[in-house]
Amino acid sequence: MHVRFSIVLFSFLICSIGCQEKQEKPSKPEDDRGDKKPNIVLILADDQGWGDLSSSGNSDLKTPNIDAIAKYGVSFDNFYVQPVCSPTRAELLTGRHFPRTGVYSTSAGGERMDYDETTLAEILKKAGYQTAAYGKWHNGTQPPYHPNSQGFQDFYGFASGHWGNYFSPMLEHNGQPVNGNGFLVDDLTEHGLSFIEENRNNPFFLYLPFNTPHSPMQVPDEYWNRFKDKELTMRSNEEDANTDENINFNRAALAMVENIDYNVGRVMAKLRKLYLEDDTIVIYLTDNGPNSFRWNGNMRGIKGATDEGGVRTPFYIQWKDSLPEGKTIPQIASALDILPTLSKLVDVPPITAKPIDGKDLTPLLFKENPEWEDRLIYNHWNGKTSLRTQKYRLDAEDQLYDLQKDRAQKTDISARNPQLRDSLVKAKTDWLSEVKPQTAEIDVRPFSLGHPSYLYTQLPARDGIPHGKIERSNQYPNDSFFTNWSSANDSITWDVEVLADGKFDVKLYYTVTEENLGSIVELSLGKSKIAKKITEVNNPPLKGMENDRVSRKESYVKDFKPMDLGTMVLKKGKGTLTLKTLAIAGREVAEVRLLVFRKVE
Repeated sequence: MHVRFSIVLFSFLICSIGCQEKQEKPSKPEDDRGDKKPNIVLILADDQGWGDLSSSGNSDLKTPNIDAIAKYGVSFDNFYVQPVCSPTRAELLTGRHFPRTGVYSTSAGGERMDYDETTLAEILKKAGYQTAAYGKWHNGTQPPYHPNSQGFQDFYGFASGHWGNYFSPMLEHNGQPVNGNGFLVDDLTEHGLSFIEENRNNPFFLYLPFNTPHSPMQVPDEYWNRFKDKELTMRSNEEDANTDENINFNRAALAMVENIDYNVGRVMAKLRKLYLEDDTIVIYLTDNGPNSFRWNGNMRGIKGATDEGGVRTPFYIQWKDSLPEGKTIPQIASALDILPTLSKLVDVPPITAKPIDGKDLTPLLFKENPEWEDRLIYNHWNGKTSLRTQKYRLDAEDQLYDLQKDRAQKTDISARNPQLRDSLVKAKTDWLSEVKPQTAEIDVRPFSLGHPSYLYTQLPARDGIPHGKIERSNQYPNDSFFTNWSSANDSITWDVEVLADGKFDVKLYYTVTEENLGSIVELSLGKSKIAKKITEVNNPPLKGMENDRVSRKESYVKDFKPMDLGTMVLKKGKGTLTLKTLAIAGREVAEVRLLVFRKVE
């Protein structure tokens, strides 16, 4: 049930659009497409702000390929996502408010989107589309949360919230660990280009959730050299934003965005080369506000904030010869609207088991003066909630701002508009009661293991719990590993649910020094146990710092070596998977990054 707001609120929020004739179903231009449905390419940048584009007015960088999507398509001037990565991804894939989907965090299981949600990829796949996702997934690692079990036939990238190395890192391809090839965004794009080529004669949905400009701030020399000594003329107006370290971070971020622009250009060139541009809907947006204080149209807030600067994103959509060229839409819209809008554009009904919260935006795309009701868009993160109307924003502290006059949120107008403010506060309260945001304390979902339809299950250190003196390599779990395993009383556990009886070959990804070689590790779940002695040295150095343009806050990484632990016979049900040692040969057992289970057919 959608939140209803009062007559008082409506009187304040009545849209200036006016009442025109009723919206008719948009008709597509006459063409020679026949019965083939249009393709979709959805490109999502990670931690790029609204202001990180030349089309937004930033003169410190050049993004001609991204800008061209707006120039030859439609741009939304007031488009909103959530303050951080995984909530936005859940909303754009399902069309539903992210708290409804089970997402409440960005790591340790809280990033998982409930497997019974229906995604855009599932809808399109059922309609005959070929589907692929290449990049950062961030909505669950183990099937049925994995992208392969959420409608994507092919997945290449990483499922975690961030990655520790962008140059030929360890990634996965449909659950199997593989090595990347070159700079990660270039590599992801290369997979996307191959997918387009292979499916040139089929309708396809290509999802490219790039991993930059999320930290660590790594970018090839070609792009960094453009910015390393560049004087940035566009600066944040936030207090303490312009330190030397932050300016270097911003230089790296802009360099990374120019690399994204290069890769967007590669995608568009491929579509043109294959004569697919007028058969393909292309969307570009970002997943939250900028990951540092940098120029962002002087809006308040960055990534993680529910203020305007933390949630406003560019949203450009092009469909050559079908959508208008160069149109700018002022009405507010959100990531929730992507699924219903694309479903309408490609004429595939969004059949889902759960109600969709988003709105079909096609009336705004095709009509100059559509009949359009005012709406509320909610932003929520870390216990804070704000909401946006066409004209106003009520912030997390219940202060009210007229964003048509005060996009920077400088002047609280609550005292002059008490009835409006109170109505919006009630709408916020009602929304929270309806969607019921989760927390780690009430999340009872174990990590799934051994889905009967999928070959691989990964259980990374991120999802494990250290006991005794074992420590994470970093406080941010996403790309961490376990270290300081120095006692026979120490162990690592994973709270799991085996989804079906099965037999599994297990690999442990580890490091160990020569002087510590020879410890015996045991992995157990219920009555099933396997043990093996570590017999091969793997003592790689920490890496990542050699490619970092500024110091990072996340963990550095290592090249972890896979070791065959043996074969486990597991029974369906819940339990605690435990990795411990039976004998320590030196001062430490090993460092642990990952367990990979491969179903034995």
